This record gives sequence, C-alpha cells and structure tokens, in this order.
Amino acid sequence: TNVRIMAALQLIWAAAGLGAGILFADALSMYRIGGFPLGFWFAQQGSILVFVALILVYAIVMNRLDRKHHEDLEAAGLAATSADLGVGSASVDAVERAGDGFGARPGVSP
Repeated sequence: TNVRIMAALQLIWAAAGLGAGILFADALSMYRIGGFPLGFWFAQQGSILVFVALILVYAIVMNRLDRKHHEDLEAAGLAATSADLGVGSASVDAVERAGDGFGARPGVSP
C-alpha cells in the first residue's frame, strides 16, 4: 500500500513539475496568475508548492494507515510490548533511575 501511495504521489508531482511546467507550458500560458503566464508560474513556483502539498498528503495518509495497522494489531492481540521493541528491563530501569533530565528523580517530591 505504501508503494502505491508513493507512486501515485510521484505521478502527480511529475505531472505538475514536468507536464505543467515544461510540456504543457505553452498551452497553459493562455491563463495568467498574478500577471504571469500559468506555464511560467508552474515552472517557477507551482511544482514546488505541489511538492510541499504532496508531502503533507503523504504524512496524513501514512498516519491514517499506521493508526489502522495498530488498531488491527490490537484487535488481533498482537500489540507490541517493550520486549518486542528490543527494550529490555535493564534499559527501562536505567531510564527510570535517570529521571526526567531536569534533576527530578522518580518518586522524589521537590
């Protein structure tokens, strides 16, 4: 699913950057944005804005996919534990002894 999402987003980016900015620039130049031909606008700024928007779309879609995946794992009883993540009890104990990094110790009131 991740590969399909990336492929679709890359095709959109290619269409905006290469297609609108270079291949179809003459046809798009009939229209204007802020006094500049649309083909020029896509070549200069449009493809970058489309790229930034696609990064946002990718992050949102992947967060939803991750959330769904974790819900499916929890429903199947396969939720990850600290042992599954490679965090042993020694690591957890060391973190608990170290406190929060601001001088506070667990279980000790200021």
